[in-house]
Amino acid sequence: MAGALMDPTRAPLAFGRRAVPQLFEQLQQPETGTRLRALASLCDLIHDPDRLYQTVKGGFLERLVVLLKDEDPSVRARTCELLHLLTAHSAGRQALLSSSLLPPLSQLLGDSSSSCRRNVHRVLNRLALLPAGAEALLTLVPKLMLKLRDDEDEEEEEEEEVQVLLLSTLSCCSRLDALPALASDGVSLLGHKLSHRSPNIRREAAAAMMALSIPEDGKRQVCKEAVLPVLVGLLQDEDIEVQANAAGVIMYTVIITTGKQQCLDLDVVPVLLLLVSKETEEEEEEDLERRRRRRKALILYSLRTLTSLAEAPDGRRLLLEQLPLLLRRSEATEEDQDIRRAAQTAVRVVTWTP
Repeated sequence: MAGALMDPTRAPLAFGRRAVPQLFEQLQQPETGTRLRALASLCDLIHDPDRLYQTVKGGFLERLVVLLKDEDPSVRARTCELLHLLTAHSAGRQALLSSSLLPPLSQLLGDSSSSCRRNVHRVLNRLALLPAGAEALLTLVPKLMLKLRDDEDEEEEEEEEVQVLLLSTLSCCSRLDALPALASDGVSLLGHKLSHRSPNIRREAAAAMMALSIPEDGKRQVCKEAVLPVLVGLLQDEDIEVQANAAGVIMYTVIITTGKQQCLDLDVVPVLLLLVSKETEEEEEEDLERRRRRRKALILYSLRTLTSLAEAPDGRRLLLEQLPLLLRRSEATEEDQDIRRAAQTAVRVVTWTP
């Protein structure tokens, strides 16, 4: 404890419950160094749930508004770091959503400090994981889309995390309401990210695209923007989550006639059948459950896509030739129940006669 008090980058702490109020008082001091030391100490203290609860319930958050507009980039970055730590807890997320901090926080999306920008995206992404947070951020979607356009040419390694967080936030918001993103040229902008060299960015871009493909207007835009050829290519991506998310977009898009025809023209049926018939591979124990869920999603999306394609004469003709494969999936007693049911539905549609 003595070593911590002697740390020149930290402010001295008062005893007990007086520590948090004292540090917030120091945040109002004119000296930049004093504010930075107080912020550093608050970032340490906030890991303690009792101190976090004291901070959010004591009405201290509103005092951070002025720090988000501070002239010193280090102060702005540290303040955003503090908010990021607060949003690790439900009480902190709820308090932030109820505060007046979101507008000034969103103004820092284009801040000159990369550390500040990164922390802003971390905060927004944690908020977006809550339905109430995603709803609160819907008004920011056009601004986030502009940020996605601005970041399109970024190549720095440190910017990858920012892009992943941005795409994840857009995905969460669009699952709640896809219209703001669709109205902001979202399909086109996300389509460019589908070919990114980073699998993390491809994965999040495909997840966001899946959310946009649920409304009918989204399906039409996916077809119009020529995104389907890229998505069909992603069905063979080395990352299973990229594959599953791409399959999800295709699944939603083939519901409309244009989507069916474009996918049949792209010869997607053999690719989907290969995914459906592929045996489970040996996987690392630590990732086993997650990969099983993603593989199940990939197979389900593929079967449902095949079912929709079977509604078209050309699709039914192709699938009748591969009926034994679908029958094996639909009859296997050891098969996952959801997959078996999806395969049975596919078989019924493929073999249907008027």
